[in-house]
Amino acid sequence: MSDLPKPEESLSKLDHEPPRTGWMDAPVDIRKGMYCYSANPKSLNYTGFPHAREWNPIEDDWKLPENWQEILHRGFRERLDRFRSVKVFMDICVRCGACADKCHFFIGTGDPKNMPVLRAELLRSVYRNDFTLMGKILGKLNGGRPMTENVLKEWWYYLFQCSECRRCSVFCPYGIDTAEITIFGRELLNLLGLNIDWIATPVANCYRTGNHLGIQPHAFKDMLDFFVEDIEEVVGVKVEPEYNKKGADILFITPSGDVFADPGTYTAMGYMLLFHYLKERYGFDITWSTYASEGGNFGFFTSHETMKRLNSKMYAEAKRLGVKWILGGECGHMWRVIHQYMDTMNGPTDFMETPVNPITGTVFENAKSTKMVHIMEFLADLIKHDKLELNPRRNDHLKVTFHDSCNPARGMGLLDEPRYVINNVCNNFYEMPANTIREQTFCCGSGSGLNAGEDMELRLMGSLPRANAVKYVHEKHGVNMLSCVCAIDRAALPTMTEYWTPEVDVTGVCELVANALVIPGEHDRPTDLRGEDLPGWAEPEREETDAE
Repeated sequence: MSDLPKPEESLSKLDHEPPRTGWMDAPVDIRKGMYCYSANPKSLNYTGFPHAREWNPIEDDWKLPENWQEILHRGFRERLDRFRSVKVFMDICVRCGACADKCHFFIGTGDPKNMPVLRAELLRSVYRNDFTLMGKILGKLNGGRPMTENVLKEWWYYLFQCSECRRCSVFCPYGIDTAEITIFGRELLNLLGLNIDWIATPVANCYRTGNHLGIQPHAFKDMLDFFVEDIEEVVGVKVEPEYNKKGADILFITPSGDVFADPGTYTAMGYMLLFHYLKERYGFDITWSTYASEGGNFGFFTSHETMKRLNSKMYAEAKRLGVKWILGGECGHMWRVIHQYMDTMNGPTDFMETPVNPITGTVFENAKSTKMVHIMEFLADLIKHDKLELNPRRNDHLKVTFHDSCNPARGMGLLDEPRYVINNVCNNFYEMPANTIREQTFCCGSGSGLNAGEDMELRLMGSLPRANAVKYVHEKHGVNMLSCVCAIDRAALPTMTEYWTPEVDVTGVCELVANALVIPGEHDRPTDLRGEDLPGWAEPEREETDAE
């Protein structure tokens, strides 16, 4: 990040004059550092997206098909007829501005077109012009405008400056979900081959190998085998994960980022230690898959059909292996898709059972339909029933805060379980300000396929509100660790903290659990999984009573 301006220089850019022209008259200015590279034609061809070609966003000629306006109009009409919510969202906005200052990208960039209401207005203006009577008659007087190349470029630029986090929807008095408008707009762009590479290539990789990184099954297993060696060196026990085991009780699926990128790798080691503990103590029967080796779903950022196809691979693998239910790792968009879209896309899942914790007997009624349980729900249940031997003193070198990842928090309502787990494995936990957490949590600034390297300025400015809240608890409480339950967060937040709050590191919650977990047969553990000193690795000394 040496070529980026210093944080104080970035902040100074926010102090500027508002635009002096109407938003319709302000031409789009596609700037380096604020956009992702165009999709690789090879990836688009592999996934079956139309009009794959080489094109450059900063060049004038985007090499559009001759009938591109007709394609967009037809796609717009089809979706208006298919999704009632789209037409409702197009019609009911009164432009009150309640959402305007709620978007992290608007706060961070100061660009008016990053206000959710105005970002959606980019599409509404074309809707009014082409699909409403008053728009056809009055045109611009009714807020309508024709679809031109400049408008199309404006769509692409700003629809890929939205992370679909839905914070704006929390504050909308009409319940408009601007993230759905972004998804809708991106679907239309896909019809013209206007995707970004950080989405199209992971989707193509997932079609080809089962995960976003394009890792073959043997390489996936090899990586976990490296973790086995690392765990044995630190803990003194040899964990033995099982792969593709037919007839196992539970299938475990987590994002591939947990297996191949720090600090997610420590989260993956946390899963492995937990499963080893449960197997040794209770005979826990769980398997990993080297084929459905991805919980994340970049189709969520692409189109409903792509989302459906990528989600289906997990259930196809569960059916092939004959498991009872699925346990899911720390992922963001995997859980948004499961919780909000899964039933109507890929259901019913009658070939599996309603999930029951084999150790506590708890029936996860909330997962009766999807047959998939979040690792935080599972852990909270184990802790509540006193099924884990934990020594929270082992995390005393950390002062921890928690980032509510947008999709599990706003999209799933998973708010209390992670906090319950953290408070049982850490002695020093501090909340960020109330208007930055839980349902009102700020986004990491890199979601929905924006966590590339070439759009780093956009990412850092988009993460400013979250970084501000982290800085507050760092300065007030000495917080030095930001925890989360999302693989994209674990990939993106370290970049944010390095830039805005370099004294704070990033972790998954299951890494904290692994630090505190007292493993049967472990040797003295003076370090955590990262090699940092564990101040309380030994068991707390029991104080003698007067009677003794």
